[in-house]
Amino acid sequence: MTELSRTGISLEQDLLAGFDHLIARRGYKNRSEALRDLIREALLGEAVDSNKPVVGTLTLVYDHHVPNLSQKLTEAQHHAGAMVLAATHVHLDHHYCLEVIIMKGRSHEIQEMADRMLAMRGVELGKLVLTNSGAALRAESHTH
Repeated sequence: MTELSRTGISLEQDLLAGFDHLIARRGYKNRSEALRDLIREALLGEAVDSNKPVVGTLTLVYDHHVPNLSQKLTEAQHHAGAMVLAATHVHLDHHYCLEVIIMKGRSHEIQEMADRMLAMRGVELGKLVLTNSGAALRAESHTH
């Protein structure tokens, strides 16, 4: 574990009260833990914006009765090659399936693939969540 540094910040009372409410609701033990997570999230946003390597999950809910949709989704994953690490498929009911696709690659490439799949006719809901490994965040913080 790396060495900890102490710092102080000044906040308006209303902002601090809102932050404390958020901390309690999310179950953080203290403000430092919550602040570290907020900083990590901001650094992740920079990694995504700068097209750095990330990992992500694409969750799709789609109507498998739409002609050729299942085949198109599978072909998109095969076309992505090594970017797709794994996929899980679940039958929700007679019409709908849920698919979760785990990917690794440059953020813009993953976003483009997700956008193509989300735009397919018959995909009802979907969300892409990008993140990176703790090692990538630690490496980024040592370069500044």
